[in-house]
Amino acid sequence: MKNSSNDILKQIFGFSSFRPNQEGIVEALLDNRDVFAVMPTGGGKSLCYQLPAHMREGLCVVVSPLISLMKDQVDAAKANGLDAEFLNSSLSPKERYQVFQALDNHQLDLLYVSPERFAMPEFMATLKQARVSFFAIDEAHCISEWGHDFRPDYLSLSMIVKYFPKVAVAAFTATATHKVSDDIVNKLGLRNPHLTRASFDRPNLFYQVVPKESLDLQILEFLHERQGESGIIYRTTRKSVESTAEFLQEQGVRALAYHAGLTPKQRKENQDRFNRDEVHVIVATIAFGMGIDKSNVRFVLHGDLPKNMEGYYQETGRAGRDGEPAYCRLFFSRGDIVRIRYFIDQTEDPNERQVAEKQLFQMVRFAEANVCRRKSILGYFGEDYAKDNCKTCDICMGDVERSDATIPAQKIMSAIYRSGQKFGAVHIADIVVGAKTQKIKQMGHDQLKTYGAGRDEDKKYWRRMIDQLLAQDCLIQNQDNYSALELTSKGQLVLRGKQGFEVILQKRGKRKSFKGMTGDYCQPLFAQLSNERLRLAQEEGVPPFVVFSDRSLREMALYFPDTPEQMSGISGVGAAKLEKYGDNFMTIVEMFKHMHPEEAQKRSLLKVPIKIQKKRKKAGKTLLETLALAEQGLTLESISQMRGLTEGTVSQHIEKLLEEGQGKELDVDQLLETSRRLKIEELFNQHSGQSMKQIIEASGDTVTYAELRLVRAFMQVM
Repeated sequence: MKNSSNDILKQIFGFSSFRPNQEGIVEALLDNRDVFAVMPTGGGKSLCYQLPAHMREGLCVVVSPLISLMKDQVDAAKANGLDAEFLNSSLSPKERYQVFQALDNHQLDLLYVSPERFAMPEFMATLKQARVSFFAIDEAHCISEWGHDFRPDYLSLSMIVKYFPKVAVAAFTATATHKVSDDIVNKLGLRNPHLTRASFDRPNLFYQVVPKESLDLQILEFLHERQGESGIIYRTTRKSVESTAEFLQEQGVRALAYHAGLTPKQRKENQDRFNRDEVHVIVATIAFGMGIDKSNVRFVLHGDLPKNMEGYYQETGRAGRDGEPAYCRLFFSRGDIVRIRYFIDQTEDPNERQVAEKQLFQMVRFAEANVCRRKSILGYFGEDYAKDNCKTCDICMGDVERSDATIPAQKIMSAIYRSGQKFGAVHIADIVVGAKTQKIKQMGHDQLKTYGAGRDEDKKYWRRMIDQLLAQDCLIQNQDNYSALELTSKGQLVLRGKQGFEVILQKRGKRKSFKGMTGDYCQPLFAQLSNERLRLAQEEGVPPFVVFSDRSLREMALYFPDTPEQMSGISGVGAAKLEKYGDNFMTIVEMFKHMHPEEAQKRSLLKVPIKIQKKRKKAGKTLLETLALAEQGLTLESISQMRGLTEGTVSQHIEKLLEEGQGKELDVDQLLETSRRLKIEELFNQHSGQSMKQIIEASGDTVTYAELRLVRAFMQVM
């Protein structure tokens, strides 16, 4: 019987169930139907086309504008056992030839290309011979002139339907208004597509806004609470990026800067080091983010107020792509409003200036609103959040306190009402503080009852009160009348004393923590698993999250899986990763249990919640079995055959045993031929500091990872 998409989901990707909207998209593509999907960052778009690419005969062509991202996407697909390659300018002539050979031989499930490559006539001819099953277009908003990132090269994709009339087309984007969505469908010529507009809610993200005081110290305090976790810090200018990055480096934080003023080589190096967990923090302008697929970003900090909500949502969306809890903290100061308004005032086009002012107001409203942060974000995208308490923002968690401001609010609204609701915020604030401006005298507003009613506070206070009234829907700005302030029905109730008005203030002291992953996972074991993930990633030249996500490692550190059956129940552990990495991680778990029997006993009560359907060979009972065979003088190859394990796993067993002070009497020359051992020692001496992958390449691929690991283990204990 043919496997279902749910079977393949578990077997290949290691997931027990689809995320919302994924299954409908997968089934549509399996039925050769066009798809248009708006799914937020972290919603699992890549699985929607990778899974049917594996199940269908032929090739899935993925069009993506992000050349810097293609290698990571292909590495991740290969780690799951898919046949995937990419074609872009980073490949050598020999590498391009190999990809075209695989394409000609129909050996690929997935081929990632840029829109520029797709537009080449000779490449189009190649695709016609390649048995294309369907096209997947990422960042599809780039084809729309109404989108925020229009790219003319994307217009060539409108020819897909003409040249491949029987081939399905799937278009994906993370952000698109209804107007942009309609434009994408029309430009691509999608035929009765399966439509998906997913919720923009990211329930694993915790939203906070805190007053910006001593920013560098505030950032440092936050990082000290989250040591070893990866995150992005956004600053507005190149100068502020450099300043914050230098400060953090001086304080011992592994941080790098990223902005458009760096050379392309510097930007690539810094991005790669962040992706590979060699540094934990990137301080960046908004130029950073589109080219990363890093799943374990645990926090995004904004040191300055973003210009608009869409940008803020995209930037915070780079946190928690693995579905695990992540923090999004905005440090807010009204001085940021002044700086942004200055740049808005330099805009010559009045329409652009008006749009920018509206966007700034929406951002300020989010920062100062007395309502759930999540409700504010989703409301911006036209989505209603029905819950009264999201439990994942500072407002709902009680990190703020409310203060009655009914009388100040009434003073402002009285000035607006008595002046005819025809004036903007600056003039209204002048009336309340009793300013002696020429405009006030000309209008006779110094005769109003509310003139000077707020002399006890400065003008900044009253501007802030106006922003609070706008944020809480007591006032609106009439965009057709020079942003004049007008009372809403709610504002009229407050003015007449029928309803109170409160403002929010940040509580001082310790904030409530955001509850992390369900279950008290073992942090020491998680650290060991993370180190092994990093080692394997460095050997293979891939980012650590390609090996396993943080979520997978946390589940391992929660359930202590030490058999293939248990390991298969861990989220993200599919058949290919189990075969490739399972023994390594089970060995670490097994050794940890051996060294910490009390912890192992406690964990034995927990059962991995997911059961596998496919049997696999059983693992050995303990590392001591490997030790016993080695002490008998058997070779690495013989032990591997007798135990039914790979040589890499056996070498790792011995490495762990030596680290723990066991097996000191073992002779490396019994495990490995002396000539090979001497050759490997020479390689280590000649290429000190280089990765195993680089050493293997230097040897002309004449040595293996297992041999290198074995010799290195003995060299370290000599």
